[in-house]
Amino acid sequence: MAEHPGPPGPFAPERTGLLARAGWAARCWWLISGMWVRSMLTYRASFALSLAANVLVTFLDFAVLLLMFSHTHRLAGWTLPETAFLYGTSSVALGAANVLVGSVGGLGERVRAGSLDTMLIRPAPALAQLAAERFSLRRIGRVLQAGAVLAWSLTALDVHWTWDRVLMVPALLLCGTLIFCALFVGCSCVQFWWGEAAEMQNAVTYGGGTILQYPPTVFARELVAGTVFGIPLAFVNWLPALHVLDRPDPLGLPAGFRFAAPLAAALCLLAAGLAWRAGLRAYRSTGS
Repeated sequence: MAEHPGPPGPFAPERTGLLARAGWAARCWWLISGMWVRSMLTYRASFALSLAANVLVTFLDFAVLLLMFSHTHRLAGWTLPETAFLYGTSSVALGAANVLVGSVGGLGERVRAGSLDTMLIRPAPALAQLAAERFSLRRIGRVLQAGAVLAWSLTALDVHWTWDRVLMVPALLLCGTLIFCALFVGCSCVQFWWGEAAEMQNAVTYGGGTILQYPPTVFARELVAGTVFGIPLAFVNWLPALHVLDRPDPLGLPAGFRFAAPLAAALCLLAAGLAWRAGLRAYRSTGS
């Protein structure tokens, strides 16, 4: 089944260019997620409690790091503020991606039930609908908690802040978010062919985010190389952080790799888009 391109007139972009289609998809996502937000905020006390619980649960990850550093001054040669910088950047990127497209993990259930058909015949991009489905604003708790840790680490780091290092921080957060968005979507597409693959997506996204909270020198060189030349998680924060913190590369890669996060993000988004289109072409509902 092919995805419906959207109706003509005021309900869809007049042009069919890439930017126009992306803008139309973003507008659809905004309208659908806004509907879920209004529904959630109807019960403000419940939302506040769930948000507070989300912040507390995600803080436990950082509490583990604090416990480690209560027994040592350095972890594989990295100080607490440096490790907190890794924790903050990876968790903000993962949390933001989870807010934006985390709901795509439910694709497998829709494929098994055949309910994806209803999205394909609506006048809105199916991916935007799926990403905004049951949008949960409490997911922002991870972003808030990680952002607080990141802000503290930036004040505690012993770094000579040049203009390129200052600009690198928001750039790596943006690129890291895009990379995680691409991983969420790309891994979920496996469920077009293998309906029980949701845990694989969690292993790559949430598992990858956990790995990036720790210094790369903690892990074997083979694993670090896999995050550069395999699943490009190292471009989320490890490689850019080496430039910000003025640290040597454990793999001895050229210095250009530290600035390649935008290219990695673009390639990841391209791969995720191709995987989504291939999945839609392969989708045959439940009747075949």
